[in-house]
Amino acid sequence: MTAVQLPADYVPPTPVEELSVRSADGIRLHVEVHGQPGAPTVVLSHGWTCSTAFWAPVIRQLADRYRVVAYDQRGHGHSEIPPSRARYSTRALADDLAAVLARTVPAGERAVLAGHSMGGMTIMAAGGRPEVAERTAANVLISTGPAELVAELTVMPDGVRAPGLRRFLHRQLLRSRMPLGPVSGVSRAALKYAVMGPGSSAGQVEATARIVHACPSAVRFHWAGVLERLDVRAGLGRITAPTAVVVGTSDRLTPPVHAHRMVAELADPQGLLLLPGVGHMAPLERPEEVAAEIHRMAAAHLAGALPSGAASSVAPAVEPGSAVAVERTTVA
Repeated sequence: MTAVQLPADYVPPTPVEELSVRSADGIRLHVEVHGQPGAPTVVLSHGWTCSTAFWAPVIRQLADRYRVVAYDQRGHGHSEIPPSRARYSTRALADDLAAVLARTVPAGERAVLAGHSMGGMTIMAAGGRPEVAERTAANVLISTGPAELVAELTVMPDGVRAPGLRRFLHRQLLRSRMPLGPVSGVSRAALKYAVMGPGSSAGQVEATARIVHACPSAVRFHWAGVLERLDVRAGLGRITAPTAVVVGTSDRLTPPVHAHRMVAELADPQGLLLLPGVGHMAPLERPEEVAAEIHRMAAAHLAGALPSGAASSVAPAVEPGSAVAVERTTVA
């Protein structure tokens, strides 16, 4: 089968610095620093089965204005694989984020945190932790949810109507131990249906497939067990920093119902950005809009960030003449 070429913007950029950070339980985390040394900091936390490579197009949008920190969640990318099932938990995710922030955000300074899917759950799991709050200027929660993930999945076709059967099949799909093997036409098609919008390009699907297929099957399985039982609503309610929420209207893994619930529970909601026709992989499908939302929050809440009215290479959330609209709900 003919290989699909990876778009240039989706090739992972070379970091200006690489760090090895130890979490509270000793697990080694791979951390990359991109962009401008001394500039305001943005910290990116990726989702289940992904890696720092997932953020490549967003990093390229932000790197000329910010110091961008991205890290591999435990078991993913170049981070250490936990030696036992007990090392997979939302507490561990929060510990890892705290360790990364302590190493990359100097005392007395703050960063904008952006988390996609499990990365957003990481931010919620760390809600209320003083060591995280003191280094957080604002958050952007992207394509994520705080609880009841299996109940709200919409991957199964509408023909499977019985709620119990749908939940059973979704649980089996989530916790599959089956190795994904090499990227193929079948796996690309399956991934596009499950995690991406119908308008996603072949290059975007290829980038997603390469990243997801690189995740070890055992790591995928153990984190799936955590996601199946996920409930970080208490942490969500303890987040005090201003927080924006982003979701694609065609997200099958964390549908917009989660985004609306999160906005209702946040202490300081800063708007809900709905991306029409976009699936679960919003930062890969619409990196310009996601980067613009991170920039919006940084400009408003991060000391030293470029004012929102100043010239910037970060694309606006809606470009004049764009054929694809963006709907924003502002929370009073």
